[in-house]
Amino acid sequence: MDALEIIDRIEELLDKSKRVPFTSNIMVAENEIYEILDELRNVLPEEFRQARWIVKEREGMIEESKRQAERIIREAKERSEMLVNETEIIKNANRKAEDLLSIAEARSRTIRLEAEDYADEKLAGLEAALHKILAAIEKGREQFKSSISGEDKE
Repeated sequence: MDALEIIDRIEELLDKSKRVPFTSNIMVAENEIYEILDELRNVLPEEFRQARWIVKEREGMIEESKRQAERIIREAKERSEMLVNETEIIKNANRKAEDLLSIAEARSRTIRLEAEDYADEKLAGLEAALHKILAAIEKGREQFKSSISGEDKE
């Protein structure tokens, strides 16, 4: 179960809770809300770990791409040195090395962007979950404040 599903359960619990007569307050089963909050505490760290893992994987992919690019460049340089005496072959080798470098850089860029998109997607989901939690807390506080104001007037 992910954080958004748990937040939905909290909202459902609040929606199904009985109202206190003559107030805007609701009665919530304390143990039930604490159980749900405990589940949320357990799920959020896992989602944070997943986001960190994604970032770490992305960095690993970038490093691997750099190593591949360096290897390709090194191989291209070695080849071109072997063909120093033949001008036309040297030109072709240089062109090929640049093409390989461009391909490697493009592939590295693509992998990095995909990893960033994936990490951003996970973080956006987490951000949305936290916004929902914050909205629920703010709504609860407003209801609490309005109930206190209503009691003061009576």
